[in-house]
Amino acid sequence: MAALRWLIYALGGGMGHLTRASALARRAARSGHSVSLLTNSPFAPGLPLEDVLGPGVHVRRLEATLSKRAVRDVVERWLADERPDVLVVDTFPRGLGGELVALLPELRARKVLVHRDLNPVYVARFDVARAVEAFDLLLVPGEDAPFAAHPRAVRTAPWLLLEPGELLPRARARALLGVPVEESRPVVAVMGCGQASEVEEAGAIAARLHPVLGDAALVRWLVPPVAGASPPKARGARRGAFPGVLRVPVWPALAVLPGVDVLVGAGGYNTVQEARATGTPLVALARPRLYDRQALRLRPEELAGSVAELVERAVLLARARPVGGPVPYAGGACDAVALIEGVLLSA
Repeated sequence: MAALRWLIYALGGGMGHLTRASALARRAARSGHSVSLLTNSPFAPGLPLEDVLGPGVHVRRLEATLSKRAVRDVVERWLADERPDVLVVDTFPRGLGGELVALLPELRARKVLVHRDLNPVYVARFDVARAVEAFDLLLVPGEDAPFAAHPRAVRTAPWLLLEPGELLPRARARALLGVPVEESRPVVAVMGCGQASEVEEAGAIAARLHPVLGDAALVRWLVPPVAGASPPKARGARRGAFPGVLRVPVWPALAVLPGVDVLVGAGGYNTVQEARATGTPLVALARPRLYDRQALRLRPEELAGSVAELVERAVLLARARPVGGPVPYAGGACDAVALIEGVLLSA
């Protein structure tokens, strides 16, 4: 179809909203559309978004500390200036601070909600059932959601940023993780994402794993790239603040999962869906969130109830020397683009 202007609203802390929205933006741009992506992730300044998403996607980074009023002003100007054909909103139908309630009725564009699990307390308190009625299409990307049975809701496979053929071969992934070519021990990667404090906590968990595993496995601490630092491929792995632990700045982490034998992390959308898509054994904590319920996303064999249990189960997995390999998966972002195009054609 003809190229159209897409705006993707991906406000929210951490990297979950941004990474999921980036998967859609990248696929939409490859289909010939002009895409503008709005994010206030505190990690966004350091991520190589333009390199990964390509020239068809314009990324607008907001300060994570902006007030609700300031965010509303920015979003209002953004919608007025861009005059989109379609607005895609990730997770929050009212907007992160409720600013979309007054703006959506005046917007002539088609409206699409990326609808995933939400805390029922939030759903009831802010009358989310009414808010979703402003949208022409609800896309449910790979997990259940409160209004998945809505007549305008359509389920897809999970949205992953990279296609299977874009993942690094195992040898290259291990090299990027700082593993010598002659090394055969399994790699245990601790994912540092979510809130900034949780990135540091992941380093502390990696430091606990290192002496317990000894010679049985190599431990790596994966962290988001920091603004102003060299790109991950140039910088490679380096020692961080925790003894014996190599800190590896990398995004998207999905690219290196073929080199990971055990993934340790939290129950965020991207970590869980990427681990399952690549067949990477996962053990994770359910982090507390205002809107997300990570414990529901994790399977019993993936969920650890404490850091001590997390470490113990990761060690058992690593010593079992799990055998991994390529696992073909179907990303849902391509289907999502086709569904949105269908809504635009019906306008």
